[in-house]
Amino acid sequence: MYLNNKLSNILRILSIDAIEKANSGHPGAPMGMADIVEVLWRKFIKHNPSNPLWDNRDRFILSNGHASILLYSILHLTGYDITINDLKKFRQFNSKTPGHPEINNTPGVEITTGPLGQGLGNGVGMAISEYILSKYFNRKNYKIIDHYTWVFVGDGCIMEGISHEVCSLAGTLKLNKLIVLYDSNGITIDGRLNEWCNDNTKKRFLSYNWNVISNVDGHNKKEIYKAIEKAKSFKDKPSIIIFNTIIGLGSPNKCNSSSVHGSPLGEKEILLVRETLNWKYNAFEIPKFFYEKWDAKKKGFSLENKWNILMDSYKINYPKLYSEYIRRMNGFLPFNFEKKINDFFILNKKNKQSLSTRQISKNVLDFIGPMIPELIGGSADLTPSNLTKWSGCKNIVKSNNGNYIHYGVREFGMTAIANGMYHHKGVIPYIGTFLIFSDYARNAIRMASLMKTKVILIYTHDSIGLGEDGPTHQPIEQLSSLRLIPKISIWRPCNNLEVIIAWKYALKNNGPTALILSRQELFINENINNNIKNIEKGAYIIKEFLINKNYNVIIISTGSEIELSLKLAKKLFKNNYGSRVISMPSCDVFDKQNNDYKKYLFPDYIKKRIVVEAGVGDYWYKYVGIDGLIISINKFAKSAPSKILFDKFGFDLNNIFEKSKLYLSS
Repeated sequence: MYLNNKLSNILRILSIDAIEKANSGHPGAPMGMADIVEVLWRKFIKHNPSNPLWDNRDRFILSNGHASILLYSILHLTGYDITINDLKKFRQFNSKTPGHPEINNTPGVEITTGPLGQGLGNGVGMAISEYILSKYFNRKNYKIIDHYTWVFVGDGCIMEGISHEVCSLAGTLKLNKLIVLYDSNGITIDGRLNEWCNDNTKKRFLSYNWNVISNVDGHNKKEIYKAIEKAKSFKDKPSIIIFNTIIGLGSPNKCNSSSVHGSPLGEKEILLVRETLNWKYNAFEIPKFFYEKWDAKKKGFSLENKWNILMDSYKINYPKLYSEYIRRMNGFLPFNFEKKINDFFILNKKNKQSLSTRQISKNVLDFIGPMIPELIGGSADLTPSNLTKWSGCKNIVKSNNGNYIHYGVREFGMTAIANGMYHHKGVIPYIGTFLIFSDYARNAIRMASLMKTKVILIYTHDSIGLGEDGPTHQPIEQLSSLRLIPKISIWRPCNNLEVIIAWKYALKNNGPTALILSRQELFINENINNNIKNIEKGAYIIKEFLINKNYNVIIISTGSEIELSLKLAKKLFKNNYGSRVISMPSCDVFDKQNNDYKKYLFPDYIKKRIVVEAGVGDYWYKYVGIDGLIISINKFAKSAPSKILFDKFGFDLNNIFEKSKLYLSS
């Protein structure tokens, strides 16, 4: 009775044929979810295939991204720029149809998914952005932002710990425009789910303050339609629909088993599927009838045109709001932003107050916050420590015009949510935790880099300088490991001027930026050669101690260790060693500079090079060479006051001077 729906069977057939041609993929989920997506996409989702980036479209996220061929098949049939040849190139090099959905690669894909559960977090983020923007821009009779976020999840997404983090917060925030569709088939790669997971998902989500529609037959069109209609009718909280499905439905020998999860069915089984479904067409053969029934271009054009007419009227009645909306949705920073922050930089050149870089960051936020309303902050229950809440912040849970989220102790969930917030468009999220706890969020940080997500990651308490909390809280390897992630910019500033430039860079960067900030106060040297252009290059000469206009050694440092490096250079100078001290707040930005600048900072004839940084030091060999001296910390620290720790771990002036003198005399 379930297998006579040709409009969903076309999805099953396209999926298994593309997987077979690729000799790689996951047929089980597409075959099991086909009936749900047929109802959802043909009856409910608001979109325009001719303009995949229409602002007021519904957002659809396939959190169980291994079912990607199902999404590609839908996008092809509904009229997106994905051809039948693209489906034939599934999982091939540089195709529009990669193994898991990738944003900016496939029209209609809202966000990159695959690591299970993160798409669910991204969906919560998109629903938050929709909420924030609708409260800011909508007016009576002008609901210019009014759409749903739909998230498909599987058993794996629900098992991942991140699902608890993000769904708990979503319920607290009452995100009623978020609807999750759970493909509950009871099968994972290892076999039957009940052997290792017997959770009561319904009770779990009820405890999160969600609407739960459970025990829905995921292969009965009427039940599917009725459940989605019911979910849309709720106005007070997010909803999850728990669909009971059969993985691999249509495969007579492999359905309802783990063997259908992640391997092609094979030619013999595909023939049996065709027979079971009474499917008489060849691979990739799609009769006109199916295109006519699935095509969404006409409806999508009508929906967007109606919205455009509304926007034309909105522009006349609310011209300032309209201009602000256009600016934010296009990702433009406010007019004169660069001039204002450059003026702020010049003003701060006169400021010689000793402050922690986390406090300086808070001061920068106080300056830029009022001029950038799209800046949405938050912290994983460390707001007073991260100093992420500037004076004009309002909690979104309490204010219609809120701009700050208390994420609770949910570092991984927070980061995935922030990724989704940005990719909705219209907001720039910044989030905070201790540097050590970036480990909790590591995969979401990687996903931000992969997707070129403009999210600003504030990581404070950046070294053993946090002191008494001990080795569980003292980052040693985190800074170096973050630097190894491609496409993320890492800044570890040493003073107010570097913090300002780091924030400026982060707001202009087309990708994630991490600001690594100190808890302890740092001394701002009075005679350092700081200017905007130098700092913006990621590394620059902060001071030179020349003997007869020459120097023998280059000393490189970052953040809190700059002060120590300057003292080292001064002491070496008194012992007849000239030195050039380089502050390198951002290695990745420096690496992008031209060779002339790199050779200017690091001339080939200066062979002696020293690095001073309180963390794992192996990363620095790329700058000092195999014979360079790296003064670092390559073991876990201890619990003690910070001054004692720095001395005990070799970061006192006498120790680094003796090591440097021995190195220079060798």
